[in-house]
Formats: sequence, structure tokens, C-alpha cells
Amino acid sequence: PTVTGFLHLGGLRTALYNYIFAKKHRGTFILRLEDTDQNRVVPGAAEGIEDMLDWAGIPPDESPRRGGPAGPYVQSLRLELYRRASAALLESGAAYRCFCTPQRLELLRKEALRSQQTPRYDNRCRHLTPTEVAQKLSQGLDCVIRFRLEKGVEPFQDLVYGWNKHEVAEVEGDPVILKGDGFPTYHLANVVDDHYMGITHVLRGTEWLASTSKHLLLYKAFGWEPPQFGHLPLLLNKEGGKLSKRQGDIFLECFARDGFLPEALLDIVTNCGSGFTEKQMGRTLEELISQFEVGRITTHSALLDLEALPEFNRIHLTRHIENQGLRQRLVKELQGLVELVYGDQQVDPDVLEKEYVERVLLLRKGHISFLKNLVSSDYSYLWVRPSVSRQQLQTISAEVDEIGKLVLGLMTGQAAALTVEELNKDLRNLQKQTRETKYSSMMQLLRLVLSGQQHGPSVAEMMVTLGAEEVCGRIHRALSS
Repeated sequence: PTVTGFLHLGGLRTALYNYIFAKKHRGTFILRLEDTDQNRVVPGAAEGIEDMLDWAGIPPDESPRRGGPAGPYVQSLRLELYRRASAALLESGAAYRCFCTPQRLELLRKEALRSQQTPRYDNRCRHLTPTEVAQKLSQGLDCVIRFRLEKGVEPFQDLVYGWNKHEVAEVEGDPVILKGDGFPTYHLANVVDDHYMGITHVLRGTEWLASTSKHLLLYKAFGWEPPQFGHLPLLLNKEGGKLSKRQGDIFLECFARDGFLPEALLDIVTNCGSGFTEKQMGRTLEELISQFEVGRITTHSALLDLEALPEFNRIHLTRHIENQGLRQRLVKELQGLVELVYGDQQVDPDVLEKEYVERVLLLRKGHISFLKNLVSSDYSYLWVRPSVSRQQLQTISAEVDEIGKLVLGLMTGQAAALTVEELNKDLRNLQKQTRETKYSSMMQLLRLVLSGQQHGPSVAEMMVTLGAEEVCGRIHRALSS
């Protein structure tokens, strides 16, 4: 990737396909950062890309941070390699020096647009003699190095698009491969790096498909064996338009901040695409690796429905809660969220105990899409014990003590196996034992005792989540206040 911005869903998908392909074939997944356009480098972007790949659970085997035998892995640190490579092409006649000024190139561009043609370089400097080149160099004129595009390119077999070829020499001018500042363009840098790093397979966006014939001409000029290329179809929104970077809602940092699990993102970007025998929600990374076949990637654009992402997250959060090791991490995270959200209120130390927090997670498993749902106002009763006076309760029913005793008896007898369904039946039966309190009033009274709120989850749901011991404690406190 370039370091002109932060990692977004499109970049994640490209990295993920490379990662699972490498792991499936026991290969090495390499992260190499392209920073040859120094004017567009965003400070912190390089670190951010590695941070987000680590967060997503698809860390590279070799990278700027991790190092490796083929380093350095940042292109601006490999300039001497590109200089030598371009010098070799100049020597063989496959490249030439171009002295055209930016002003001339801009005039060419404007003239082409005026004539409703695609702007292209007219290859003027291709025809300079060695004497003319030496004369211009002696005058100290600025120059770039361009690669001679030849007609009659050979077809190549793309891993996704099949047999392909693009007669680049007929539609574009000779490309710059080394700029005046000594930095290479994408075309030279990636060809040189892929060769010296021993890259065997490249999976990249379909926007580079038309340039591949140009890159293969470069490999041929160097006398090198090219890697195999596979081009991934575009990742679009569900309406078929581009994912909006301007809204900032497709960058991985935003998803991480909003509480999405990385597994949910990996799942949705592969689920909306192809490369697998069938669409299936809830795949783990291990399943993605074992089921992936590069030949199954279709050429259709992948339509991403981000509205479905919370459901993907719910599935993977459920899996995390079910896994004892992952659940312990969620317990610590939830304890931190409770302290963050309710720290300035009366949070009893008991509600932060590991056993209680873990039980809340297990009981709410499948009902929540995000961990942060459990610290929303609907669930505040879990973390803050209400302060309710007997006087408040008596305004709802005069049978406060009777109802309290009935519920305490019920809780004591059924502490082992509380379910919402059974409790609903039991509470209806208890209401029949009161003299004059209606069922709705009894529920209102119990809701106030348990949560101090007028609204929220059902009373039975509250009782199940709190547990018999906590329910009894809250009733005792309310009756003695």
C-alpha cells in the first residue's frame, strides 16, 4: 500500500486475500510500503497500516516493523537499487532520458483534452541521439528516465481474469520510471522490488490490470521471471458506487473505535466477494484460509452492505463469549467500560467482580451486537444499584411487603435455574396471590426495585441477568429503606 492515508476496507480486503493465500500455501506474507511520492506521504500512515493489520489479526511475516531477509521494506530506503536498475535499462537502450519541461507536458495535456483525446506523452525525447543527450546533460538540464514501450505485447494469464493483454504502446506514451528527484514511479519500484524480494504471487486491485502488460515488458527488458498476478474486482457499496473515504466511515480505525470486532470485518469483506464455494456468515480466519481458492474469485465487483455489519459483529461477539480465553478479555474490557461510563455514580465493587461480569456476558450472549450495548442506559441497572424508598413503592401498591416476600420466596426456591419463560409464568401466578395489586402495577413496582427506572428490559429478563442473589439483595434493601 501507499502511505498516502490510513488503511480502509478496500486495503484490508486486498491484504486479507494476500494473507489467506500465503497461509494456505505455506508462503510468506510481505508488507512493503510505497512512499515514492514524497509530497503525498501522510505522517503516521505507515505506523497506522501496521497497527491495523495487527489489530485485524493478519500481521505480515515481513514488514518495516518486523524486518526480514529482503528488507528494507520501505521504498524510499531502496533508491540506490532503483537507480542501478534504471541505469541498466539506459545501458541496454530499453530506457532513455527525457528533458521535456513540466510546462511542455502540461501543454500536451491541455491540447489532448481540447481535442477530446486521452492525454499521453508524444515520445519526443525517445529520438534524441547520444550526442544530443550528452549536450543537454552538460547544460545541467533536468531530466527523467522513461521506459520504451514496445508494440506486440505477449498475453498473460491472470489468476482471476484469465488470459489478458493490453497494447499499452498504442494507447499511452512512454512512462516515467525514474523521476528527476531520484525517486522511482510505481511501475519501476514494484517490478524491481518484486524481483529482489523473491515475490511469487501478487494479488492487487483490478485498477492495475491494464498496467500489467507494461510491467511484463519491464520484466522482459531486465531478463527477469515475473510473478503470477491476480487482480481483485472492486469493492463497492451496496448501490454499486465507490466506498466514501470522505465520510471517513470506511477506515479501520473508525470500526475499531466503534467497537467492531476485526473478525466481523474480515468476514463481511470476504462474504460480499468471492473465492469460496458458498456464502456463509460467521467464518473464522482459520476457515477463511482452509476454504479459500483463488480460482473461485469472480470478476464481478463485490457489493458491500455495511448495514449488515452489526449482525456479523453479533455472530462473532457470540463466538468470543463462548470461548473461555476470549471471554476473559471481554470481561476486562467490559469492567473498563463500566468504570468509564458509570464511574461517577454509585458502582458497588460487587458488580465489577469477574464472576458477575462473566455471568452477564453469558446471559446476554446472542442478544447484543456490541460490548458497549451492555453499558447503555437500558442496562444501567446491571451496574448501578438503585436507591428506591419504601414510600415511592407504596405509591404504586400498598402490598409492598407481601409482594416482596412472595418474590423472595420464589427466588430462594429457584436460584439454580432461572429462565425468562418460567419466571414470566411464576410472576403471573404470584400476582394472583395478592389481594388487589394488578399485574401491571406489580411489574412497575418490581421494575423500580430492580432498576430504579420506568422503562427497559422486561422484569423477568432483569431478574435472570441480575441473578437470584442480587435480586434478593435489592428487594431487602428496598423493604428496609
